[in-house]
Amino acid sequence: MKHLKYIIRLLLVGFFTFFSCEEEDYEFGDIIAPSNLQITANIVGQDAENPYGDGSGNVNFSANADNAITYQYIYNGSESLAPSGEKTYSFGNTGVHTYTVTVLAFGTGGATTSATVEVEVLALYAPPADLLTMLTNDSSRTWRLKAEAAGHFGVGPADGTSPVWWAAAPYDKEGLGAYDDRFIFNIDGTFTHITNGTGYGKATPLDQDFGVAGQTPNADDEYVNYPLDDYSESWALSAPGGQETLTFSNVGYHGFYVGGDHSYAILERSANEMMIKTVGSDGNGWFAILIAED
Repeated sequence: MKHLKYIIRLLLVGFFTFFSCEEEDYEFGDIIAPSNLQITANIVGQDAENPYGDGSGNVNFSANADNAITYQYIYNGSESLAPSGEKTYSFGNTGVHTYTVTVLAFGTGGATTSATVEVEVLALYAPPADLLTMLTNDSSRTWRLKAEAAGHFGVGPADGTSPVWWAAAPYDKEGLGAYDDRFIFNIDGTFTHITNGTGYGKATPLDQDFGVAGQTPNADDEYVNYPLDDYSESWALSAPGGQETLTFSNVGYHGFYVGGDHSYAILERSANEMMIKTVGSDGNGWFAILIAED
């Protein structure tokens, strides 16, 4: 009987010790929402004579809030993290247009505060005829990834001009939901992405922008065959700082989804091929080589 009482006592001690440890594991600090969120929008070239800017369409945004850990910008349905609170958008619609940008400030425990700002911006860029012909064949043109070429996918610094950190070998991503994609550009500014049912890209931005699909990402935080239907949206061309840039209206991408603002610098181009780069939501430069099918 003494032994039985001893065993029961040990079990009770272990029981209460276990639950006291569990309680400590799940203790959190105070949840504090950011406050006093302020957004500053500086339209490049804006002055008394040019109230809507210099025609480049560039706007530098800066957000600041008390007790904020990081920030996220939302424009036209696209979300982009900005830990410093700073973000630049290039608005490419020709003429003066009003654009709405929302900022989320994140505090401890996931608490958020949001604010929205509107800017009126002038864009004067007129794409050169040869660029429009290359992209659309003056009507409609279908593009694909140049999977047979080294460097058809790659990554490097955000301000770089080549994928110095990693460049894909020919057919390196065979069977991963990218090589059967087709990108159709129409002269009227519309765009269709033929996915053939699946996409390929970074799991975190795919979850954020398209929704969680119940898949498990690989070791590189990628979904290799993410369920994705064909979709259509619009595209625009601009040249901030003289750099020819292709921008999608929402979630358009180059075959490997990385989030960001969906603007692609056209680094090199010929009549039937182009090398493009976007800055993903991770702050890295992501490269691709596209080739026309017709």
